[in-house]
Amino acid sequence: MTEGTTVQLIALIGWLILMAGAFASFKLSWKKGITMALGWVAIFAFVFVLFTWVGP
Repeated sequence: MTEGTTVQLIALIGWLILMAGAFASFKLSWKKGITMALGWVAIFAFVFVLFTWVGP
C-alpha cells in the first residue's frame, strides 16, 4: 500500500464517520433511513444512466 493510498483510506474513514454522525443526528428509524438511502441510490443511478446514454 502506497502512502497516497493510505491517506485516501484514512480520509474515507473520516468522511464515513462524519456521515454516520450526521445521519444519527436526524434520529430516523431504520426503515426511513433505508428508504432514503435507496432513493438517493436511485437518483444517482438514473443520472449515471442518463449521462452514459447521452454521451459526450
